[in-house]
Amino acid sequence: MYTQPRNLMLATGIALALSTIGGSVAAGATSQEVIDARQEAQIWTTYALSPYLRANDLKVAVHDGKATLTGKVEEDVNKDLAKQIALGVDGVKEVDNQILIQSDYKAAANSSARAYGEAMDDASTTAAVRSKLQWSKYTSAMSTGVSTKAGKVTLKGSAESQAAKDFARSLAMNTPGVKSVDNQLVVDGAKPVVAQTSKAPSAGTEIADSWITTKVKSTYGYSSNVNGSDIGVSTDGGIVTLTGKVDSGAERALAIELAQNVRGVKSVQSKALTF
Repeated sequence: MYTQPRNLMLATGIALALSTIGGSVAAGATSQEVIDARQEAQIWTTYALSPYLRANDLKVAVHDGKATLTGKVEEDVNKDLAKQIALGVDGVKEVDNQILIQSDYKAAANSSARAYGEAMDDASTTAAVRSKLQWSKYTSAMSTGVSTKAGKVTLKGSAESQAAKDFARSLAMNTPGVKSVDNQLVVDGAKPVVAQTSKAPSAGTEIADSWITTKVKSTYGYSSNVNGSDIGVSTDGGIVTLTGKVDSGAERALAIELAQNVRGVKSVQSKALTF
């Protein structure tokens, strides 16, 4: 009498169980697909940002912790670099490196990786130039617009004097990645300029020694002709002391000049900075 309903309930229960298991498997598969896609994107983005790999049309596929790399590079060191980058991504346990080495390989001109990498380079250059202008005692009050395209920096706005305009160009040129500077700043000493918005202390106030030290070090880090890692910087009462060893007298002179130009610096002691 109750056989059919019991059989029906049993069949329904089995169907529900199978559907739940199937849903869990599907959810697990979807979750793994998301992880795979995230890892692929991380590897590819790193390739796109690398100056050694961005010009190569590399392809990445990740499945369950295994990354498969394909494409062409000019040298074996680049192939190995691609592998090490992939292995450095969290969750990637194995790399099948199928990249081919072709000494005369030239990537297609419309490589999306190269375009993305160059755009990031230009953005970084713009940020570095803008920061240096804001930190400088000579250009911090300038109304300056900074843009970069393919390593060419364009400066727009106004400057209080020709010296300030020239100094802005010098700061921009001494920045990694800058190939040329189009200095369109207009000298207008009679017209007050509008200071840029910055988290730095305002002009005319006592600037903290720690802020000065940080900005001098950062200026070195943003400079193409000074190796800031070899220079020690300390500040006491606005007096900056430089220590360490540089490669040449020219580098030493530039290091001193850059420190002197940071807002709040009263003087620079450089006897302990040798070459």
